[in-house]
Amino acid sequence: MVRHATDRWVAWRACRGGRGAQERVGSPLADPDRKIWEGMLSHLRAQNPAICRQWFEELEPLGVSGGVMSVRTLTAVHRDYLKKQCLDHFNDAIRSVSGQLLAIRFLGPDEVVASPSRQNRPAGAPDAVVEPKPSSLSNAGVSMGGTGNTAFAGSGTDSALATLHDSLVINPDYTFDNFVIGPGNRLAHAAAIAVAEMPGRAYNPVFVHGGVGLGKSHLLQAICLRIVDTNPGATMYYTSCEGFMTQFIEAVQQGLMSEFRHRFRDVDVLVVDDIHFLAKRDRTQEEFFHTFNALYQAHKQIILSSDAPPEEIPDLEERLVSRFKWGLVTKVEPPDYETRVEILKAKARIRGLDLSNEVAGYIAERIKANIRELEGAVTKLQIQSKVEGRPIDLSLAAASLGDAIIAAVPSIQSIVTAVTSYYGVRLADLQSQRRQQSIVLPRQICMFLARNLTRHSLEEIGGFFGGRDHTTVMHAIKAIETRRSQDEKLDMTVRAMEERLSTGRL
Repeated sequence: MVRHATDRWVAWRACRGGRGAQERVGSPLADPDRKIWEGMLSHLRAQNPAICRQWFEELEPLGVSGGVMSVRTLTAVHRDYLKKQCLDHFNDAIRSVSGQLLAIRFLGPDEVVASPSRQNRPAGAPDAVVEPKPSSLSNAGVSMGGTGNTAFAGSGTDSALATLHDSLVINPDYTFDNFVIGPGNRLAHAAAIAVAEMPGRAYNPVFVHGGVGLGKSHLLQAICLRIVDTNPGATMYYTSCEGFMTQFIEAVQQGLMSEFRHRFRDVDVLVVDDIHFLAKRDRTQEEFFHTFNALYQAHKQIILSSDAPPEEIPDLEERLVSRFKWGLVTKVEPPDYETRVEILKAKARIRGLDLSNEVAGYIAERIKANIRELEGAVTKLQIQSKVEGRPIDLSLAAASLGDAIIAAVPSIQSIVTAVTSYYGVRLADLQSQRRQQSIVLPRQICMFLARNLTRHSLEEIGGFFGGRDHTTVMHAIKAIETRRSQDEKLDMTVRAMEERLSTGRL
């Protein structure tokens, strides 16, 4: 397993323009260290499945030296994410597996562990010393801040103000490849792609708004990741509105306004999440107004997110409202049923899970509020599967969601399976534009059953059957109701299907 991961590491370095195997430091991983690493991954999957990702296989263990196992990551983003989110779990794993008081050190792709013989170490100094190696990434000048401002990759801004806050770690899962596009986010996604590929030249500013947990932060972080990947020379700062406000107050108190303004204005890209928290903050609004102007006039990219459009943010100065609307204002809508299904499957793939259409559809029918709840359902399902030693199936999904009766709300997929099996047609036929009676009748029955047995809206049902609008679904429902009153055989058929679907006897 380790050799396979190392092979992929070398291939990745080669495709990124690196020097491949020649750049790796030290000898191949010793057998004891390899066994520890393999045991660690197994321990993490068993004890902490929620943090495990497929890309853990891409990590390159460099062996144990001086009580520390150094692990190389694919990018500085992966390194910072692991340090922030996973370090305690990895430390627990290595100590549990080895039975020794060992620790983990995560290295970026351009950091090396110097040999102990090369160090003039004082007594008691650790054997392994991390030395940064110059590269395009480490010189990128990219800063990522959360409630504040800690260097992301070689920004060289370690100062009194910088050390006051923890960084907002970019999640390496939040790439454009992992973003599921649907009717409610298509425009926002397209705008994000354009900005990431041409910062400062596409839309400026770009203002993404929508409800909680609908993917706004995913889009913002995807932009950051794409810019880091394609334009490593760019200087970028990513923070929350709360981080901007907190830093402003502390900069005023400590007399560090010059440094504060340098940090926010001398950048190529400024990304601020949850800008609606500027409401009622008069002095902070004033400072952000001047920051916005400085960046805009210098043709630097500004990216903002909010729970509401600019004009609906309470107590926001009119001059800021007008500036936020200078570029592109785009809304992220709640995902429809099909998009929720794909989001669930995407979240599962990131964790190395195979979620069936049946299970994904079952969860998507019950969770409609936001994407965070969908992700939480996948995490809970994964943990419950590990704890109970059960496969992820419909029964486990029902137990995980606390549903007493699985088939109380059947999925559209189960309805389609029942109807297509009875009438001998295909799903592709039902979703097509064909209007033969042999296709129209089962299609209308599916729509009728979906409306009566599920919680889907007319629009969602129509979308599943070839993108038909709600009036078509209403017509289908009325047609089946009328025919049932006139055709006893059809009425008995529909009643039997309703009973089987409602009791799970498919």
